[in-house]
Amino acid sequence: MVIAMDWLMSFPLPYLHPLLAEASASIETESGPYILGGVLLSLVVIYFASKLGGEICARIDLPPVLGELVGGVIVGVSALHLLVFPGALEDGSGSAIMSLLQMTGHLSPEAVSYVFHSQSEVISVLSEIGVVILLFEIGLESDLKELLRVGMQSTVVAIVGVVVPFALGTAGLMVIFGVPTVPAIFAGAALTATSIGITAKVLSEIGKLSSSEGQIIIGAAVMDDVLGIIVLAVVASLARDGKVEVANVVYLIVSAAVFLVGAIWVGRLLSPFFVTLVNEMKTRGQLLLTSLTFAFVLSYIAAAINLEAILGAFAAGLILAETEKQHDLEEQVIPIADMLVPVFFVVVGARTDVSVLNPFNPENREGLIIAAFLIAVAIFGKVVTGAAVFGKPGINRLAIGVGMIPRGEVGLVFASVGAASGVLSDSLNAAIIVMVILTTFVAPPMLRVVFARGEGDGGELADMGNGKSAVAMEGAGAGDLEKVETES
Repeated sequence: MVIAMDWLMSFPLPYLHPLLAEASASIETESGPYILGGVLLSLVVIYFASKLGGEICARIDLPPVLGELVGGVIVGVSALHLLVFPGALEDGSGSAIMSLLQMTGHLSPEAVSYVFHSQSEVISVLSEIGVVILLFEIGLESDLKELLRVGMQSTVVAIVGVVVPFALGTAGLMVIFGVPTVPAIFAGAALTATSIGITAKVLSEIGKLSSSEGQIIIGAAVMDDVLGIIVLAVVASLARDGKVEVANVVYLIVSAAVFLVGAIWVGRLLSPFFVTLVNEMKTRGQLLLTSLTFAFVLSYIAAAINLEAILGAFAAGLILAETEKQHDLEEQVIPIADMLVPVFFVVVGARTDVSVLNPFNPENREGLIIAAFLIAVAIFGKVVTGAAVFGKPGINRLAIGVGMIPRGEVGLVFASVGAASGVLSDSLNAAIIVMVILTTFVAPPMLRVVFARGEGDGGELADMGNGKSAVAMEGAGAGDLEKVETES
């Protein structure tokens, strides 16, 4: 095929384009049937990794989402190379699935590369749809009134969670490690991220999504996502032009505020018409498909104004949670979420190259030293946000701070943008990736531990607040206990 392409290049230009088009069409025809095969095999790997990892973690009392992430790492670029994605040096030759397709289909190297990129794009899109469905489901399980009630606390938590790690990270890199200003700012910006998808899934698994702490975390994570988009736009502009485009920043701030407030306000006005429409429809799946259409429309609007699509999905879930169809819709969305959400978490793990954690590689050592500093700032900068909660006596502040720790796919976006712009050195880019990996993987078990500890403390405080010690309860007779229960 290479000889054939050289032969084509020897032709005069008027004849060249038709011949190249014919060669491209030939590759597409050869590859077509195998793209679907690659996608199906990738989904088999994803579902097997997610269920195996999730089941193992569930049996040792860890969040199943952690197992999905670890499963993704094992089948991804770090270990088995079953699920890999295009990169600077990846053309599909390192993919075990592509090797199987090439062996069974006798594909040419060009066809393998075409299948690899097409299959990877499909899986990436399914992953993005999965996180959209996840945030729609989280919105359905959230209480809009509670979110509005803790809105000010969530805003303060989000602002503190952005300002503190950004300031500490940027200043520390410049003063301690002598990193130039622009790369230090970029790395500091990567510390501001919070993965709402990972935190929300853990909160849902441990039954704390509707708690005051859970609602503050979710509200703060949504706000943090908006702030993260603005910060990314600022640092990307700084890296590209050496200056900040104020107009672009103002546009993002205004569009985010208008979208979130406007979508919820308009949605609540239109929700009675939504219920009436669903009740009048006679075809199968009327509630689910109408709801997903609404969620996808809001997701598209969010993406069209340079926000995250997941913000639209979350707003749609909040709106529909206020209708009488909430319970039925939650039940119908669960199978869709079970099919698509694991794709997102396994892909996040599969894209993570843990080889940067190898201290025996001399090229990694400088990055690991910087990473140790970034990890400390990343954890402290988010844990301290719990102290910013006001007007909530007895709330589990540590749980709120821990819930903001995971960076997940959001942190990887910062790292990829920085690497693509050429601002980040190899060691600093590796340090950011290490920080993202560790904060993503340690946060789920930490969140479960701090919530469990808070429940124990809360039970003791509740008994003390009621003025009934354990000794007094032991000394009470059955009649006294019955009287206490009646008064309660």
